[in-house]
Amino acid sequence: MGIDPKVSALVYVAARGPDAGEDFTALAKTFPTAPAGAGLVETNGFAQLSEHAFLVDFANGVDQAKARVLYAVQGPVSATLFSGKTTAAGWRSKPSWYAVSKQDRTISPELERFLAKRMNATTIEVDAGHLSLVTHPKEISGLILSAASLTG
Repeated sequence: MGIDPKVSALVYVAARGPDAGEDFTALAKTFPTAPAGAGLVETNGFAQLSEHAFLVDFANGVDQAKARVLYAVQGPVSATLFSGKTTAAGWRSKPSWYAVSKQDRTISPELERFLAKRMNATTIEVDAGHLSLVTHPKEISGLILSAASLTG
């Protein structure tokens, strides 16, 4: 996806950014543990967050009514998402931007900073939880527009 020739830049928002072949779970364990992971429930090869983990950790900072709607429409993900390895890291060959969520309880902010630095990304820090796309749309859209203006 990120290595497709049509992709000119990458924007990461409180996101995983593994290197090719990297064991991301092992890397994440070298940083403080984010509390949301304790609420991950696996069933029949799929995983999703418990209501408590979603509302308190994943959607921290989101208006509670909106967070409950987001929880209700949460879809399960394949449990292999957490153990799979990427074959190519787009950030190795594409300019990258990264928004660190300073109050993230899903991915350690320290891990986010490490990833952003490793990919030499243009980085902003947002005083937000994991869903900074929802709680800080101006800052995130500004980052995306910055990436688009330098590559488009």
